Amino acid sequence: MLGYVDEPEAVRIALSPIRRQLLELLREPSSATQLAAALELPRQRVSYHLKELEKAGLVELVEERQRRGFVERILQASATIVVDPGVMGHAFTTIHDQYAAEHLVEVAAGTVRDVAGMQRKAGAAGKRLLTFTLETEVRFAEPGDVHRFTDALTEAVRRVVEEFDTADGRPYRLIAGGHPAVRRTEGEDA
Repeated sequence: MLGYVDEPEAVRIALSPIRRQLLELLREPSSATQLAAALELPRQRVSYHLKELEKAGLVELVEERQRRGFVERILQASATIVVDPGVMGHAFTTIHDQYAAEHLVEVAAGTVRDVAGMQRKAGAAGKRLLTFTLETEVRFAEPGDVHRFTDALTEAVRRVVEEFDTADGRPYRLIAGGHPAVRRTEGEDA
């Protein structure tokens, strides 16, 4: 299940240290009693935080078990938690400069929002969202090469789109962006 967070209050709920610890532990299903023991906290305190996380949609009920006269609830963190970039207080303006980092961030934020929303709806309907991803790394010798590369890539994409685009087909959004690759030190995982 995808936990999509698009409310600032839900983000605030998840940010306290104890709730972050609970979300970490809840990668595997667990009960309030088990979590309280692991964190050496009173069960009532852990239960309170679990209820708040559950209300925010960040954890979900996996199972209920009968235990010595009461029902034990087994919870697990949502498989993937995606935070809508818009809730982090960034008000993006429309930027049409294809070379502006702000434009890349705006497009990426919109992509996260759109794909997470569609994935959530598809999951609720028991369907799989059909997507594709292209990712590579290219090394430019000169800064001007970025512009020439972008022009060539634009033309190549235009030709491929022209070949496959049909008026009555289902529309897909294709986004290509580039940013400097994060430099990794030797021995660091890629």
